[in-house]
Amino acid sequence: VKMLKEALDGQLTALYNAVAASEQVQVEPVGRWFEAFLKRRTRNVSASFQELEEEEQLSEEEEDEELQLEEYPMLKTLDPKDWKNQDHYAVLGLAHIRYKATQKQIKAAHKAMVLKHHPDKRKAAGEQIVEGDNDYFTCITKAMEMLSDPVKRRAFDSVDPTFDNMVPSKAEGKENFFEVFAPVFERNSRWSVQKHFPSLGALDASFEEVDHFYSFWYNFDSWREFSYLDEEEKEKAECRDERRWIEKQNRASRAQRKKEEMNRIRTLVDTAYNCDPRIKRFKEEEKARKESEKKAKAEAKKREQEEKERARQAEEEAARMRREKEEEAARQVAQQAKKEKEAQKKAIKKERQKLRTTCKTHSYFTDNEADGVRMMEEVEKLCDRLELTSLQTLNEALASGNKEQSKAALEKQVQEVNVQMQKEKEVEMQAQQVVRGAEYTSAGAGGGGGLNNRGWNEEDLQLLIKAVNLFPAGTNASQCGIEGNEEADSAAKEALLADPRFCAVPPMDLKPIICYWWDLYTMNKLHEISHSVGKRIF
Repeated sequence: VKMLKEALDGQLTALYNAVAASEQVQVEPVGRWFEAFLKRRTRNVSASFQELEEEEQLSEEEEDEELQLEEYPMLKTLDPKDWKNQDHYAVLGLAHIRYKATQKQIKAAHKAMVLKHHPDKRKAAGEQIVEGDNDYFTCITKAMEMLSDPVKRRAFDSVDPTFDNMVPSKAEGKENFFEVFAPVFERNSRWSVQKHFPSLGALDASFEEVDHFYSFWYNFDSWREFSYLDEEEKEKAECRDERRWIEKQNRASRAQRKKEEMNRIRTLVDTAYNCDPRIKRFKEEEKARKESEKKAKAEAKKREQEEKERARQAEEEAARMRREKEEEAARQVAQQAKKEKEAQKKAIKKERQKLRTTCKTHSYFTDNEADGVRMMEEVEKLCDRLELTSLQTLNEALASGNKEQSKAALEKQVQEVNVQMQKEKEVEMQAQQVVRGAEYTSAGAGGGGGLNNRGWNEEDLQLLIKAVNLFPAGTNASQCGIEGNEEADSAAKEALLADPRFCAVPPMDLKPIICYWWDLYTMNKLHEISHSVGKRIF
């Protein structure tokens, strides 16, 4: 895009063509421009790469100019052999900066200490120099060696002798919580792997902020390690086995110290959590909220129960009314049925009385006294057997016709009733025969063989007594059923009719049947009969 030149004084700018609409183009920086872009985004500034470089160089120069070393008063008394117990930052004059010192500051401090304490310089000034590595200048060299190496420096920073590992007590925390715990968490945050960590906050902090703070510390990831405190140095081992043993001992001691360190952090967080007034306030609010929810839930449950109780009462009331209505309807139906039944009874009674009166008026339609008694019994039978409609029809027939017609109608009705009674009697006898046959079959299925196991009732015993009297013991079978002896034939027929096995046999030829019956009941069962009948048989 070509930019217009700036107009000079007295000049005018004229536009001859329409300017095209501006377009937004996505540009992706690469190379050193990408690095500058990252720096701008990190610092939240808008500047060019060159400006950032110049700003960084200017800040480093200002730091160098502002760097002031603090002379360590005990420097000349240090024992080079006991270098592990010395404060390396204090040896280089960086005791006031310590772990915040940059590599450039460390190099500058070392350069200044070399220029001042080098053995040649001191020797030229007439100072007595200790020969070899026993001079205190060796401590300066060792401090530079430890602090210039990132790994060794981290090992020394982990056991910084000036670091305060103290954890406040609950009594101290409850009085001035924020004044006591805020610097402690700030001090221990230097061990965090994460660069950004939440602050303790103030009393009016929200629940989310407090929860985020304690979640961070309960899941604290520390880079602090304790290799600097190893009692044995594996470089001094004479063989591989000894070196492995030293490494094993060092790993165990480091793990134990790491465990103690994490327990210290956990104790710090637990103590702060128990003393935090915000946590107490949140718990009270949560308790009040739960109580409110519980109360609301109880009220809702109570309303629901009351609603159910009202619904149940309404349902019971509806059921009661429905039941009373049904009972009332059933009572009315019963009363109606009772009235109808009483009316029918009265009508039947009236028709019976009418039938008796009519028959009595006509002397039961007979001139013979014996026939009159018989007809009287038949009329009573008609009164007991006929229903209302039949009685009404019969009375109408008797009233509408003459004596002969009335007599014929009466006899016809009597005949029909007798036929019906005869049929009912036959059906009843057949039913009794079926029952007896079933009893006989069940007795035979029991393994005793027919009537041998069937009980003897009084009727059977009487029939047997009559047969034995007619046919005494010792009588030949050929003499049973003598021709012309009607009494014997009649007794044998009655006995056969009582046996369900011969009920269906027509009495055409009784002689072979009587013989069979005699063999069965006298010859084969005489000893059983004697116990039941006794002396009455003989």
